[in-house]
Amino acid sequence: MHHLHFNHLAVLVAALIQWILGALWYSLLFAKPWMALTGHTKGERPKGAVIAMITSFIGGLILAFVLAHVVMWAGATTWCWGALIGFICWLGFIAAPLLSETMYEQRPFKLFFINAGYWLVALMISGVVLAAWH
Repeated sequence: MHHLHFNHLAVLVAALIQWILGALWYSLLFAKPWMALTGHTKGERPKGAVIAMITSFIGGLILAFVLAHVVMWAGATTWCWGALIGFICWLGFIAAPLLSETMYEQRPFKLFFINAGYWLVALMISGVVLAAWH
């Protein structure tokens, strides 16, 4: 297998976008229903929030790094193809297992849609960045 050359700055930017999107998604866009479904209260700072935010960013870096490989292997070089690769990865690697987890844990479908929706948008945007900015 040949060595892949990809834009490391694009990986960093994709991870930052995921991190910022997550902050907006869970603190502004879907804060009230997410808090109600997870048992958090408004104004509460969850224990370990700083560690969770650091872990979230590191996870975003790992995800962007792996997605960059998938984008390169697929030969995606346009924003449309990047979005499609992000969607396909979301469908197989996020939505399918998250749905099973939701069923086994008997969690509300509304929580599934909030979480899966975040990952759908995050992976599609990351796919666009990684494909278009190669």
